[in-house]
Amino acid sequence: MQYLIAAVVLIGLLCMVNMLLTIGVIRRLRRESSPSMPAEGLLPGERVPEFAAMTTSGEPISGELLGAPALVGFFSQGCQPCKDLLPLFVERARGTSDGVLAVVVAGPSENPEADVERLAQVAQVVKEAPQGPLQRAFKVSGYPTVITIGAGDTVVSSGHIMPDEVTAP
Repeated sequence: MQYLIAAVVLIGLLCMVNMLLTIGVIRRLRRESSPSMPAEGLLPGERVPEFAAMTTSGEPISGELLGAPALVGFFSQGCQPCKDLLPLFVERARGTSDGVLAVVVAGPSENPEADVERLAQVAQVVKEAPQGPLQRAFKVSGYPTVITIGAGDTVVSSGHIMPDEVTAP
């Protein structure tokens, strides 16, 4: 009987160790696979389409007014990767003389004002509903998405991480 109890306890401990290792592997895969996820939005080499919107400060914004080079970020409420990338985006925007546009995507029940206020210090900010006109123009369906625009209104990079720098192709 003692051997049976010892065997059951041992099997239980092995199962717990296996579960903890599996959880660790899953977390690591998620963390390491996110930078290599396929790009969202316009692909490098594509031209930025015509777009027009109103910023949260009531000013018009378009491709012509934004200029090139430029940094464009799309952030969604309730998205943990967006919360993680937002400080990096703000830091990059603060340190560049390029045009910066931030699009905050929020549904009717979400309150994005804290993010809008933080981004408005360093960028022109547009707030829109999911699948809004800017998201459609830039072909964005996943968040966060950061797009860099180079000379000739051509996309230099597009993805879920902050690019090294905004440079012309």
